[in-house]
Amino acid sequence: MNIFRLAGDLSHVVAIIILLLKIWKTRSCAGISGKSQILFALVYLTRYLDLFTTYVSLYNSVMKVLFISASGTTLYLMYGKFRGTYDHNHDTFRIEFLLVPCGLLSLIINHEFTLMEILWTFSIYLESVAILPQLFMVSKTGEAESITSHYLFALGSYRALYLLNWIHRYIAETHYDLIAIFAGIVQTILYCDFFYLYITKVLKGKKLQLPA
Repeated sequence: MNIFRLAGDLSHVVAIIILLLKIWKTRSCAGISGKSQILFALVYLTRYLDLFTTYVSLYNSVMKVLFISASGTTLYLMYGKFRGTYDHNHDTFRIEFLLVPCGLLSLIINHEFTLMEILWTFSIYLESVAILPQLFMVSKTGEAESITSHYLFALGSYRALYLLNWIHRYIAETHYDLIAIFAGIVQTILYCDFFYLYITKVLKGKKLQLPA
């Protein structure tokens, strides 16, 4: 554990809290991509299956349970309780174009050809692109509410901080994971344009607008 990983985890938790509060307080899922949330749920489920087989620490276990339960709650709110507010018309990204390549890549490039390792690798690859349906939805509608923008910024910051975590671990421990680093770089790049607009517009009180 180091300051960058801790800050990244906290940023991730903040993103989840922002999303759930947004949906619950407004009683609406408007502006949120259900397809991205499905992908994130798959990420957590395939990555944290070792919750039942391997104990690392109380902190590790609590975070795993938090992410899985929060993801399940989000899906329930979107496709259950507040499904009438979910914007199907703009959430049209074809997620099979992400699932199939990530699945094939995890079978080809992994650390060890075992079920748990392949599922972990799949989750790493999938997480790097899971936000694409959300960004596509924002681009299609041309704008995003401030609260949605805060959620995206916190989520992107989590991955950027994890890149710093890997740099720190390489310097301090000479430890690195090329799969996680590569996926983290891809994910951070996907957020770059959003980061720029967030800093130049949202933080100045303007509404975030993206080109359609």
